[in-house]
Amino acid sequence: MRFLSIYKHAERNTPPTAEEMATMGALIEEGFKSGWLLGTEGCLPSALGARVRKTNGRVTVSDGPFTEAKEVVGGFALIRAGSKEEAVELCRRFLSVAGDGECELRQLYEMPASDAAQPA
Repeated sequence: MRFLSIYKHAERNTPPTAEEMATMGALIEEGFKSGWLLGTEGCLPSALGARVRKTNGRVTVSDGPFTEAKEVVGGFALIRAGSKEEAVELCRRFLSVAGDGECELRQLYEMPASDAAQPA
């Protein structure tokens, strides 16, 4: 099974320290080598981002920073796990390195193998 883990935390305006980068780098390297980590990226501050919203057919764009938000998306990881419980444990490991925040964990839809084999 594949899961998307969306990491949310209180925004900070300083980059990670060299020690934080090294610790996270070790976890990421171990995850890729072990096969449970399929992809991951961190986000730059929300001041560099935007929110694009469609409501009743009208599209609005709000530039960052998102000061009204208590937490912002700090990054994501695509992970492979045998169960939801295993995916939760991988999020616990990540948070032990990342610090305060939360991971929203969502299982990804996977097309059954019989459907994937059908020609388009």
